[in-house]
Amino acid sequence: MEYTEVEQKFRLVGPAAGLKERLTALGARPGSPSRQVDTYYNAPHRDFLDQEVVSEWLRVRVEDGTASVNFKRFHPIASPVKTHCDEYESTVADAEAVRRLLASLDFTELTVVDKTREEWHVDGIAVAFDRVAGLGEFVEFEFKGEAATVAEATARLEAFIGGLGLGPGAGLGERVRLGYPHLTLGLE
Repeated sequence: MEYTEVEQKFRLVGPAAGLKERLTALGARPGSPSRQVDTYYNAPHRDFLDQEVVSEWLRVRVEDGTASVNFKRFHPIASPVKTHCDEYESTVADAEAVRRLLASLDFTELTVVDKTREEWHVDGIAVAFDRVAGLGEFVEFEFKGEAATVAEATARLEAFIGGLGLGPGAGLGERVRLGYPHLTLGLE
């Protein structure tokens, strides 16, 4: 499933300590926290916002001295409930050159998402604890293992989340079915 992302995001409603304790018990360890500044752009030839349900994003990310460019197309396209996305991402040597390139081609900046992320890995799952400026705290579970289909990856991701036994006090709140740019732009 190269170039396909399957993830689920939840609001954190309390301390993440209970979830982190459970991940530690499963053998996961945290990576170093990093700051990610994501700038999202709109295309001049196809207005990403001109759909009832926004399903595409173009992003330039700067993270701790590195940079990448990324395009995501969420599926099903017209559905407000997405199951996965096509994701095409590549590192770039010069984020400012990419910004200028996009501006020269009449791409316009839509929003900036500034977050601090601490990522854990266990059993083919990445668990990212995000503190997003202006939005609050979230946790994302992304399937990183091998799967033949989106349905298989989703089932394994849901089994992992369900197997965490997260009861009251674990800090996990409602599931969020929108991306951070949706939230910063008020596209709920």
